[in-house]
Amino acid sequence: MNDKTTHFGYETVAESEKAKKVAGVFTSVAQKYDVMNDLMSMGMHRLWKKFTIEIANVRPGERVLDVAGGTADLSLAFAKRVGDTGQVWLTDINHAMLAVGRDRVLDRGFNLPTAQCDAEKLPFASDSFDLVTVAFGLRNMTHKDVALAEMRRVLRPGGRLLVLEFSKIWKPLAPVYDAYSFKLLPWMGKKVANDADSYRYLAESIRMHPDQDSLAEIMRGAGLERVQYFNLAAGAVALHRGYKL
Repeated sequence: MNDKTTHFGYETVAESEKAKKVAGVFTSVAQKYDVMNDLMSMGMHRLWKKFTIEIANVRPGERVLDVAGGTADLSLAFAKRVGDTGQVWLTDINHAMLAVGRDRVLDRGFNLPTAQCDAEKLPFASDSFDLVTVAFGLRNMTHKDVALAEMRRVLRPGGRLLVLEFSKIWKPLAPVYDAYSFKLLPWMGKKVANDADSYRYLAESIRMHPDQDSLAEIMRGAGLERVQYFNLAAGAVALHRGYKL
């Protein structure tokens, strides 16, 4: 692996091609994204996000950036907590996903600012946000260290970053989890979203993502401090938290 190639699932691709391939995945699944999340996780993704929201401890008047915010689950929850004196930005690199999230926000009676942008080049001033979150989006980014450094840059001193992402499951459960991931997930993707390949990529991208300790080290390398993580679902998912001090 050199500096001009990267992983797209198990496939080695040129860095310049990964963003296009990831965009194709999420453009394909955008309209069925929430339905598939419920099916794939048996509704548990809602509990993982609820835990994230509680750990975030957002207060009235704070400014929040939701990176790779997709269908706006976190953005909506934070909007209720920051109140009229705060602000929540919903961002995503993928137009189809952002459109679904924007429409959902408006349907719920909120008018949040939105931006289609690359997490590696955030269009915000330094020291702008009290909280930055990225839920199930970091593993799709080509340069995770660059993206994390950007998220730290836009945090205010004392601000916190939360990364909710698939991670390394408890080893005794790995065979069952592998069978579920590589057989059942693509089958569900085909039946529900008419797209088996995107959900095969999902399973592969999880395996290529850094494990809990490795991601914590990448976050520290990006300048975040007091980094810790919480295992959820026997480690299949982990929530990492770090601060800009």
